[in-house]
Amino acid sequence: MARALLIGFVVLIALAFDSHRVVIDAQSTSRNLPEFEVDKAWPKVPPKWKLGDPSSFAIDNKDNVWLLHRPRTVKAGEAAAPPVVVFDTAGTFVKAWGGEDAGSQWPEREHGIHVDAKGFVWITGNNCPTNGIAGLKPVNDDQILKLTGDGKVAMRIGESNGSKGNADTRNVHRAADVWVHSATNELYVADGYGNHRVIVFDADTGAFKRLWGAFGNKPVDDDHCEVVTPKSFPAGQGPPNFSIVHALRVASDGMVYVADRENRRVQAFTPNGTFVKQLVKTDTQFARNLALSHDPVQQFLYVGNGMDIAIVDRRSLEIVGTIKVPGMIGGGHQIAVDSKGNLYIAGTTAGLQKLTFKGMAVPKS
Repeated sequence: MARALLIGFVVLIALAFDSHRVVIDAQSTSRNLPEFEVDKAWPKVPPKWKLGDPSSFAIDNKDNVWLLHRPRTVKAGEAAAPPVVVFDTAGTFVKAWGGEDAGSQWPEREHGIHVDAKGFVWITGNNCPTNGIAGLKPVNDDQILKLTGDGKVAMRIGESNGSKGNADTRNVHRAADVWVHSATNELYVADGYGNHRVIVFDADTGAFKRLWGAFGNKPVDDDHCEVVTPKSFPAGQGPPNFSIVHALRVASDGMVYVADRENRRVQAFTPNGTFVKQLVKTDTQFARNLALSHDPVQQFLYVGNGMDIAIVDRRSLEIVGTIKVPGMIGGGHQIAVDSKGNLYIAGTTAGLQKLTFKGMAVPKS
């Protein structure tokens, strides 16, 4: 009954949207927007370890910050930290774990991390056997790991090298990102690099629930290792298939937001995969990642936009501001927000960073 009421509420929200392409114009705004500054002291990595390329961040219900990095990118002769490193909001080291384990099928190339409301840690990988990256095994990361907070395997969805394409409901194919919607206990997956879909599983059992592609279409197989960015972006709705489904967030009201990275668009869906609206911005490297603002109604989406982060009104899907502060490393690879509004940027080769939330203010002209 509660689920039916939730979906009904979301459908009412969806009816308020216009499902056409959003056109972005330069605009000024008088509304209050979030302000940030770089925390130059964050984090405090134990001196015995080096971090590889930071791939993703997750925040748990105690505001601990979980970093997933790529230890295989650490220079030879240096001691790499385990792939999962946990800090508190001040940057103090809490713990670290993870890595190759024959029983867990740890991903060859770490990509996404999420900590759900029950404290389980979800890990994805995006390795492709022909990507040419030195030091990696020639396997597809076609699995998602569910682990306890201490790194013990609780469940695995899929198998390494197991994918049979977008119609496969047992395996993912180089999934980029996951999000558990606690109200329905469903795992939403941005699946991602090899497939071109959103797929949903039961978060307890791993049972398949549903899947969809761009605009709610049936996803079409188009498997390749290399990143293919369109050479041009004609006016209109854009391609009927997702390119790289790179990030996904489910808001507290159930609306699903998907970053279709190479097509430079964010699409919004109801929980059952009905397309609602999209935001297309092709003049920059838009839709790199997603995060929801920390306020009770989650009024903003933060969207990686090349060297900055766009502030998007979640209801209208219009850009209302920009996060670009002195010393910022850019829009990042994946981003996360804690309960205080602080923003964490995992920038792979650019490093990692915390932007401290300073409050809401009218932007300076």
